Amino acid sequence: MLLLFNVIALLWVILYSFIPIHITKLMLLEGAKQDISHHWVDLTDISDNVQLAVMCAEDQYFIIHNGLDFKAIGEAEQRNEKGGRLRGASTISQQVAKNVFLWPDRSWLRKGMELYFTLLIESVWSKERIMEVYLNVAEFGDGIFGAEAASRAYFKKSCNELSNRQAALLAAVLPSPKKYSATQPSSYVFRRVRWIENQMSQWGGKMVYDEDFVNQMIN
Repeated sequence: MLLLFNVIALLWVILYSFIPIHITKLMLLEGAKQDISHHWVDLTDISDNVQLAVMCAEDQYFIIHNGLDFKAIGEAEQRNEKGGRLRGASTISQQVAKNVFLWPDRSWLRKGMELYFTLLIESVWSKERIMEVYLNVAEFGDGIFGAEAASRAYFKKSCNELSNRQAALLAAVLPSPKKYSATQPSSYVFRRVRWIENQMSQWGGKMVYDEDFVNQMIN
């Protein structure tokens, strides 16, 4: 039984390594309550601004980790031990595993499956593919999935035309897309946008999928 599950999971991941993903479980759940907006686009049609903004905001070790960022996990644990609002340390790869292959839940079973699929997609997919899928299935607002749908809804343009500021606005709402707004940003979102823009500048303003480059930037 375990062998059969592993074979099916591997075939599923391989299939999703090259075909567009037009529906996820979260989209289905949201679609039962309201109309949803989603437009799949290839990574080449998503501007560097958007890719870099999301990496800077969500997962700066994305290019060099194997799906888990142990440094971020340790920092999150230290922050959470001090009390206040709990913060996680999910990588972009983990969020893809959760959004594409699993279901919204906080159970230990879901967490274990998230780890399994994270390591699996890291073994099969390129970093470019992981980013492409993430930017196409992430929720950027109530019923709005993917960077292209968000760009059209918020800025009336395609995501390959977004400025640094607009890309940073999209990235800034990702932790809580139903709580924060890219078009009516709170003072917190504005502070986060400025921080993201500063990080983008330090990274040279261009998304580079190269481990040696990233190691130079962080060392």
